[in-house]
Amino acid sequence: MNAVAPISYLDTLNPAQRRAVIHGVGAVASSPLLVIAGAGSGKTNTLAHRVAHLMVSGADPRRILLMTFSRRAASEMAKRVERIARKVLGDGAGVLADALTWAGTFHGIGARLLRDYAEQLGLDPAFTIHDREDSADQMNLVRHELGFSKTESRFPTKGTCLAIYSRCVNAELPIEDVLRLSYPWCATWAAELKELFAAYVEAKQSQNVLDYDDLLLYWAQAVTDPDIAADIGARFDHVMVDEYQDTNRLQSSILLALKPDGLGLTVVGDDAQSIYSFRAATVRNILDFPAAFVPPAEIITLDQNYRSTSAILSAANAVIDLAAERFTKNLWTDRATGTPPQLVHVRDEADQARFIAEKVLENREGGSTLKQQAVLFRASHHSGPLEIELTRRNIPFVKFGGLKFLDSAHIKDLLALLRFVENPRDKVSGFRVLQLLPGVGPTSAQLVLEHVAQASAPLEALENAPAPPRAGDDWSSFVGAVGELRTGTAGWPAEIELARRWYEPHLERIHEDASTRQADLVQLEQIAGGYPSRERFLTELTLDPPDATSDQAGVPHLDEDYLILSTIHSAKGQEWKSVFVMNTVDGCIPIDLGAGARDEIEEERRLLYVAMTRAKDDLHLVVPQRFFTHGQSATGDRHVYANRTRFIPNALLDQFERMAWPIAVADAQRMPSGGPKVDVRAKMRGMWR
Repeated sequence: MNAVAPISYLDTLNPAQRRAVIHGVGAVASSPLLVIAGAGSGKTNTLAHRVAHLMVSGADPRRILLMTFSRRAASEMAKRVERIARKVLGDGAGVLADALTWAGTFHGIGARLLRDYAEQLGLDPAFTIHDREDSADQMNLVRHELGFSKTESRFPTKGTCLAIYSRCVNAELPIEDVLRLSYPWCATWAAELKELFAAYVEAKQSQNVLDYDDLLLYWAQAVTDPDIAADIGARFDHVMVDEYQDTNRLQSSILLALKPDGLGLTVVGDDAQSIYSFRAATVRNILDFPAAFVPPAEIITLDQNYRSTSAILSAANAVIDLAAERFTKNLWTDRATGTPPQLVHVRDEADQARFIAEKVLENREGGSTLKQQAVLFRASHHSGPLEIELTRRNIPFVKFGGLKFLDSAHIKDLLALLRFVENPRDKVSGFRVLQLLPGVGPTSAQLVLEHVAQASAPLEALENAPAPPRAGDDWSSFVGAVGELRTGTAGWPAEIELARRWYEPHLERIHEDASTRQADLVQLEQIAGGYPSRERFLTELTLDPPDATSDQAGVPHLDEDYLILSTIHSAKGQEWKSVFVMNTVDGCIPIDLGAGARDEIEEERRLLYVAMTRAKDDLHLVVPQRFFTHGQSATGDRHVYANRTRFIPNALLDQFERMAWPIAVADAQRMPSGGPKVDVRAKMRGMWR
């Protein structure tokens, strides 16, 4: 290792974390490394220390590629790296951290590289990127053009079509396998879906548009060329991937093409927390990683947990020990034994809601804030009865998993204008923005877009296009705004203010709550100031949108303290002092009463493990004896009797404290004994004598 200042900044790490941080540092190219980081084991801190240690030891931060699960995670990682490096380098750490420019998501990094290599790939570098909703709209346009929306038997919806297409791409599976495994009700449409997907790809290419999946697909196709793969790989001395258990086969293919020998490659993750197969993530990537190289990658396991009590960890370890296949890892902690996790048996969902509400208030009286407590559930609709009970008791709460900022209609309108300016052949964006004009419908918009698409200079063609008959002065205002934005004379981010000023009259005409939505547009303007250009803003905002503001479900909370409600998927990476897991029964965890495929069942087991390991001090797994089936009418009475989740068999019950709620009434308060007051059974027999 190069001579540097004393490495006392590593003294806070435990031995396993330290081994992961210093692995191969100072070597020309370190051997591949797999860090198995258990829940609460300081994974992010370890990875940040490794990046900082590389930089302190002389590595060029411009040649470090760091891929995280979200852009926010990459930003937080860079801040941590700077704080750590500052202990050695002082003010110079900020310069190095700022040079860590290749940090982001797979999709964000892919978008940048595709623009860099566009000429070699036959791409126009000015491509725009569609989010999921825009992609579904594009799929629907093609679906209509092919006549599939008019078939005698119901053809899959646009959302289902896009989901099937996405699964084929990300899982690298033929459509027949995807339909058989995940969409059996669509199996008879295989030939038509192939035709639809081919036309969808042609439509995107003609409009110079890429969808979310294309960013990985094009990147993966690019690195099938050995020269391009070698050139991209040579740009980076160190490649680090966080949350590797959440990657799909396409992402694994990209990574192995960039670093086929594994030199300089570090991946961090936990096979026991692989829970995103619905996004085509596969646990096989992390399980098979060591054997992908010769000699195999070194494995370092982080198994000291800094979050939970030993009693909670013991129960969680017992649950995951029954997994069919995993890296051997049993979490341990220095924390005191604590209270064993509780299995709480209740009569039904109403009692479940009452129990949680009472316990949450009891904890609050005991000194725990509401924000230190969370209620987790397998599916979003499971929390319905609880939300009613919390509202009735005036307990404020925030539910995670709601609308995203970009799902708001007014935000999509403004972004459609910017996307159309960036790429006038983007049909979906053009359709949306043109129909904001009074008097312009689908037919008029289609005529304008066809006129623009056929021209070699699309925006000049827009200026010369015949105005829609009923658009009036709004047409000239629109053409003027597009022209002013296209010239870029105002500069970025001032352009978004121009776009907002053009859009605001339409916002006031279309939406009754325009003033509330205007606040979102101002926020969008502020967000835009953090990006160097319109292209980077549109790309990265699409790939990593912020959460919703005014369009979140429910009214804004005036309370500074509120209870957290969250799906288990959304809770990953979080921690709370007290955690309640709802509906810990077969039919909810696992989600299906049927046996399911082994891989699906194993992922459901990992979901329960993730939920349990969110708890620091108290864990309650609630088991309703019966719950009502969802999707019935308000007056329905369809319910099922539930068994405790199969992931906690009888052999594991000694890990839990078992209780029934409500607690039985004391004997003195019960009905006096001395035989039944009414012998109902005798009466029933007497009816037939």
